[in-house]
Amino acid sequence: MIQAIRAAFNAQFTIEKYKHYLSILNAPFQDNIPFRIAETPVFIDQHFKDQLLNAGDYICDFITDPNFSAKTTLAIPQGMDIPGEKALPECIVIDFAIAEGPGGTIQPQLIELQGFPSLFAFELLQAQALELAYDIPKGFSPFLNGYNQASYLEFFRTMVLGDQGKHTILLEIQPYEQKTRHDLLLTEAWLNVPIVCLSEIYLKGKTLCYQKNDVEYTIERIYNRVVYDELMQQAPNFLAQFKLLEQAENIEWVNHPNHFFRISKYILPLLKHPAIPEAHLLFDWKNNQAADKFDLANYICKPLFSFGGHGVMLDLTSNSIHAIIDPENWILQKKVTYAAAIETPSGPSKAEIRLFYFWDSTMNRYVATNNLTRISKGPMIGVSYNDTATWIGGSMSYFEQ
Repeated sequence: MIQAIRAAFNAQFTIEKYKHYLSILNAPFQDNIPFRIAETPVFIDQHFKDQLLNAGDYICDFITDPNFSAKTTLAIPQGMDIPGEKALPECIVIDFAIAEGPGGTIQPQLIELQGFPSLFAFELLQAQALELAYDIPKGFSPFLNGYNQASYLEFFRTMVLGDQGKHTILLEIQPYEQKTRHDLLLTEAWLNVPIVCLSEIYLKGKTLCYQKNDVEYTIERIYNRVVYDELMQQAPNFLAQFKLLEQAENIEWVNHPNHFFRISKYILPLLKHPAIPEAHLLFDWKNNQAADKFDLANYICKPLFSFGGHGVMLDLTSNSIHAIIDPENWILQKKVTYAAAIETPSGPSKAEIRLFYFWDSTMNRYVATNNLTRISKGPMIGVSYNDTATWIGGSMSYFEQ
C-alpha cells in the first residue's frame, strides 16, 4: 500500500523469483503446499499498522477484563464439559480487512477473531522464504513489537511447551489429510512436539495416553488443533474419542476447547470501536420488533464457529434469514468494502491481515508477534477461493518499523 515500494517490488518481480520462492517453501516437505501462495507480500505503512494495533489492543483488553468469562458463558455448547479451562488462552488471532474508509482512505475493519491457534510455524517459514527469494526493503518486517525470526520462534516454543517440561502433543483430526498439515509438520520438527490424531488417544483410568513405535506416553499438555465445527462433521468414532477429553484429568491446554467458542464471532456485538463493524447475534435480531425495518442489503450472515468463510451468506433476504433454524449459532455483521489497494501486474488485489497475539506472562498482556495475510481478487477472501487467478493466495504483511 506504499506506492513507491509496491512499484519497486512489481518492477523487480520475475516468474523465476516466484518459482524460487515456492521451491523454498516446499523444500521441507514430501508434497507441495495444497493452497495457492501469492506472488507478493503486502507492505503496510506505520499509520495503518498503528490503527491495526490500536484495534487489536482494544480487543485484547476486552478479553482480559475480569467479567469476560461471565459474558461468554452462553457461547459454550451444552454438554461441552472438558476440565482444565484457564481464564485466558495462550493465543488469539484477529482478522482485519484492508477496507475502504471515508474520502478515499483505507482503514482496518475487524472480520473475525479466534481463540485458537493459526499457522504459527508456517508463517515463520514463509518469512524466511520471502527474504531469500526477494529483495525486501529495509525497515520492514512481518514481526511486531520488536520480534524477529529467532525471538518469535522462542516465544512460540515457550507458549506451546510451557515452562515445566510436561509431555506435550499436537492434537488434530486426521492431521496428514489437513490442508494445514505443513504447519503441523513444521511445529513437530521445530518444537519436538509429536503429532497425534484424535483417533490415537485412549484412557487408562483418568490418564490420557497414546502410543508411538510401541511406546506408551502419558499426555500432560495438548496443543489443540481440533476445530470443533470440523469435528461435528466426522464419523461417530471421532466424536466418541473427543468425549474422552471430558474424563481425562491433569491436562493443560493450548488453547482449551472452550476458548474456541468464547473468543469467536460470538463477542462481536459486544465490541465498540471504529475498526469494528456493527454486529448482532441473529437470535437477538429475530426477536427484535424492529427487525423487519432492518436493511439486510448492508449486512452479511455468518456461522459463529466456522473458519475460512465457510457458510457465509453474502446476499441476504428476509426469507433466507428466517429459514435459518439455529439462529443462536449465527451472526449478522455490517458489510465491509475491501479496498482494491494492492496494485499488481494482473490488476488490483484486496487483502485481509491476521495478527497473531501470544500471552506474555511477564508483561501480563497479549502481545502482537507476527501475521498471515490472504490476498484475493474475488468477493471472498481466503486461500480456498478464486485460486485460478494470479497475485492472490497466502502471504504475509511487512510492516514499516
